[in-house]
Amino acid sequence: MKNIFIMGVFAMSLLVSCNSQKKNGDHTHDGSEPHSHDNETITNVNDYFGAYDLEDESYGTKTKVTLTDTERVMVTNALPNHKTGEFPNPGNPNAIAAQNRTYNFPLHPKYTGNATWAREPGVALNGIKFEPGTAEVVECETGESFRVEGLQDVIDLGLDFNHAHVQPTGAYHYHGTPTSVINDFDNGEDLIHIGFAHDGFPMYYLKSGKYKPSYKALDGDREGENCSYENPHQSMDISVGGHHDGTFTSDFEYVEGSGDLDECNGITIEGQYMYLVTNEFPYIGRCLMGEVSQKEGRAAGIGQGRGGQGQGGRPGGGRPSFDEIIEMMDGNNDNKISKSEAKGPLNENFDKNKDGFLTKEEFENSENGHGNRPLKNN
Repeated sequence: MKNIFIMGVFAMSLLVSCNSQKKNGDHTHDGSEPHSHDNETITNVNDYFGAYDLEDESYGTKTKVTLTDTERVMVTNALPNHKTGEFPNPGNPNAIAAQNRTYNFPLHPKYTGNATWAREPGVALNGIKFEPGTAEVVECETGESFRVEGLQDVIDLGLDFNHAHVQPTGAYHYHGTPTSVINDFDNGEDLIHIGFAHDGFPMYYLKSGKYKPSYKALDGDREGENCSYENPHQSMDISVGGHHDGTFTSDFEYVEGSGDLDECNGITIEGQYMYLVTNEFPYIGRCLMGEVSQKEGRAAGIGQGRGGQGQGGRPGGGRPSFDEIIEMMDGNNDNKISKSEAKGPLNENFDKNKDGFLTKEEFENSENGHGNRPLKNN
């Protein structure tokens, strides 16, 4: 049974009033299987601005949020509190496993207006991280490289109906609109509170979709010949010719004023800045507009400069850095990569100095650091 215990409420007025309610009786969400919320306390969206425990015995979910004078602290095992697709699956060889994560969000976020790229921009209320980009790259013999989007139809990355899949560490994460989260936290209002960004600003889903992103598909056709995609499990030739259809991150460009949302998919409504998760690209913003602590900045893979992205899907393109590899593969949080933690091609050229761990120098001097992709299904 799912039990959500609300331990405190931070007074905040944002479009809706605070209350809680019981939902009873069988019903469906958008054509899903009939189910009941009997014995489940569903609280108003604003309740999640306070301290709460979210535990679900059937899924093993344990997420606890407490407040200090300056921070919102989330301790979670990062197990989803809802149904998922089958993992492993043909496009994603990884099984969901519990994590040990602590997130510290600023309780009083500070808007800067300077877009800063973030690999992991935020976390859902249930403790599952948002990570819209991927580490998958199509490379061409003519020199072009294209970062593959999670939501596309050319390469099967094994995403489920929540637009999510699993990293080699077992971390389940969302690449797009988290369908089950939206359903579970829907209290009848147009704005559904679904998470927090690492700069402390809230993340919402807007059911009406009346506010649109400001990203547009590029005109013209892509260039690149003899292009291919490979991972430890498959290799395939890819044709990149044709128009920019959204298969790759570089198919889009930010056009200020072309939509309602800013570069990071954010907007100010009634004096409150927030991020929207949308059904259109970028789905989840790839950058943050607020101040982020050094600790959370590193954990979220936050880089410097504007949020604009090159062909690789991050500022200037390129592969994951060593710090990003640590974040994704370091299962025991010791800031090292052991032989058992190294995945894919990284495992094949591991530990040149035979000390049992991969060092930053070994990574940067290896072909994996400069050519081959060291991890897949990001």
